[in-house]
Amino acid sequence: MCAATIRKVLLTGGFRFGGVHAFAQALAHGFEILGYTSEVISPFAIFRRWHDLRDPAVLKILGTQALFAAPFARRAICVVHGFPRPDAQGWLKTITKLILFKVINRLPSCRLVAVSHYVAVHLKCVNLRIDAVIHNPVQEAFLQPWQEQGERHYLTYVGRLIFAKNVHQLLPAMLQMLNYDPQLRIYIVGEGPQKKELEAIAQGNPRVKFTGNLDSNAVIDVLQKTRVFVSGNEMEAFGITYLEALSQGCTVVMPACGGGLEMALKEIGHRIYLLPLSFDVEAIVAVLQQALNVENKPYDMFAYRDYNVAAKYLQLANNFSIF
Repeated sequence: MCAATIRKVLLTGGFRFGGVHAFAQALAHGFEILGYTSEVISPFAIFRRWHDLRDPAVLKILGTQALFAAPFARRAICVVHGFPRPDAQGWLKTITKLILFKVINRLPSCRLVAVSHYVAVHLKCVNLRIDAVIHNPVQEAFLQPWQEQGERHYLTYVGRLIFAKNVHQLLPAMLQMLNYDPQLRIYIVGEGPQKKELEAIAQGNPRVKFTGNLDSNAVIDVLQKTRVFVSGNEMEAFGITYLEALSQGCTVVMPACGGGLEMALKEIGHRIYLLPLSFDVEAIVAVLQQALNVENKPYDMFAYRDYNVAAKYLQLANNFSIF
């Protein structure tokens, strides 16, 4: 059966306004630029849109939290934002997600997309078929022209404050860096169960600021004052925050592992510096010292513009032949 013409795109965000929701909003904007009506809804709202769910002319892009709707959908692309981890999500959620992935592989009207080759390799290890690897888009707010606001004095982390992000291993080294430059400040942006532990590590240092969650404009303001952006999740699926930091001229320090290695290979050792997986404090300090000496300048985000990423999803969607 020939593929129906796409007349609308329906995307599911997350239950919270986090990374998956930002992904859906950015991609929806990209589809709008390409001339397609698009809409972002919550995962459970998909069943209130039964007609759209069953209509092959409506392309459904389902985030991880809406994969339960895949067996009922016609022409759906299911996006895997990361490999499920028992240590972070528990065994029940991990097994449930792997079963869903396996079910999706058997559905002729669905395709499974990974956000990085790193994620795809993990899924292939459990005998799952990945139909495409499509990197995440950067939100439009991070792509607007900007001018330097002056000297940069921040060492910054942006993300959830959870054990898997390894901020507790990064912060001691970041604190040491304050001894080398009296103008440096540490900004920790985000919320999570590790916040109190991290505040205890900082010991009330007035040059360390925990901002809590910030909206995109506030994050951009912090990043434009940041010399080095630091992140520590060695199993990061892709790391959109890395791209957001690069877009604002930051130098990025990240583990020598994970999907983030795919974003700009030519910049490793220039704009991107890699941390040893041992997270040895002195080794982290040495890497941060290198990164602090790099000129801050914006990075070309053309490949990650929302409409370019949306075009890749459309190409995959137009290859559907059975509904």
